[in-house]
Amino acid sequence: MHIGLLGGSFNPIHCGHLHIAEQAQAECYLDHILFIPTGDPPHKKSNSLAPAHHRLTMVEMALEHNPAFTASDIEIRSTNVSYTVDTLTKLQHMHQEVTHWSFIIGLDAFLEFHTWKEAPRLLELCNFIVCSRPDVDFTNISSVSCLPPISPQSLQNLEKGHIHKLPISLPTGKQLTFLSLPPCKASASLIRTYLQERRTVSDWLPPSIESYILEHHLFQA
Repeated sequence: MHIGLLGGSFNPIHCGHLHIAEQAQAECYLDHILFIPTGDPPHKKSNSLAPAHHRLTMVEMALEHNPAFTASDIEIRSTNVSYTVDTLTKLQHMHQEVTHWSFIIGLDAFLEFHTWKEAPRLLELCNFIVCSRPDVDFTNISSVSCLPPISPQSLQNLEKGHIHKLPISLPTGKQLTFLSLPPCKASASLIRTYLQERRTVSDWLPPSIESYILEHHLFQA
């Protein structure tokens, strides 16, 4: 079994998150994807976060029609700061029947990978699927010091759209896969801004999520 992990604050979950998950599942042959809302993210101030139980509920609602997608509360239940290496280690102990794990991440976040807790160990524990993000170039990946050399020409081909998928075999035996996806304008920060300004966000949110946000007066202070 090959499980994908998609972590984040999901503040709120939106159509862009679902699109990334669907594309990663199709392109990398994932059997299932776990969405993991964070409780106390180490790289982001938490004072702008909606309460964790609301974020988890919205994720569960957004996934209810796709049996291959499931929400996990493993980081929300934790009383400590949740680092990816700790979460992944817990999941591997809980699900020893899973043979392959892949962490799905946006290119913008992956460019900071070398600052993560025990980054080299993470490259031994799981595969990584790195998805394109607006206004971020794949050629910047050379700045991530803990990765092996990657052909600049291959990254340029990815950036220019000559190829849409670039798999890289890592010395650890794991795989790093770059995916160039169609651009999506949705972002959680922009959605929160629009909600505060009483502007429509219906193009970026599943209808049930928009209704939940309005019902519980989230992101509108």
